[in-house]
Amino acid sequence: MKALVQRVRYARVTINGEEIRETGPGLLVLFGCAEGDDIKDCRKLAEKTANLRIFTDSQDKMNLSALELGLSAMVVSQFTLLADTKKGNRPSFIAAAKPPLAVDAYEEYVRILSSLGLKEVKTGEFGADMQVEICNDGPVTVMLDTEEWKR
Repeated sequence: MKALVQRVRYARVTINGEEIRETGPGLLVLFGCAEGDDIKDCRKLAEKTANLRIFTDSQDKMNLSALELGLSAMVVSQFTLLADTKKGNRPSFIAAAKPPLAVDAYEEYVRILSSLGLKEVKTGEFGADMQVEICNDGPVTVMLDTEEWKR
């Protein structure tokens, strides 16, 4: 599983050209699940996300987490995080998990992240056409990858 975590001033997602969901300061997380991923890894990934120290303290050092600051998160499913670009110019998405694993992992990650004490956790809609608008603060962007943790 991968979570591309961005420190944002705000995040807004438009779903199917109509419904708008938004959050204030906190995190935008693009979440991707690969074939063969273990749904049990959702807990560690969610805990790492909420506790990731990417917000500045009074000495202007990245030393605080969204959880410590009581901030929000927006989580958007993003199968393209699993793109394979080794051959040619057209990415292959064969490694991306398909439902039901992809949906179950996304929902479990969101459920656990929501239970950890952030101000709020909003979501996009799995499989929908979405436009995501953010104000990346810093910019700060960090990739969390459960496969890297196993090496």
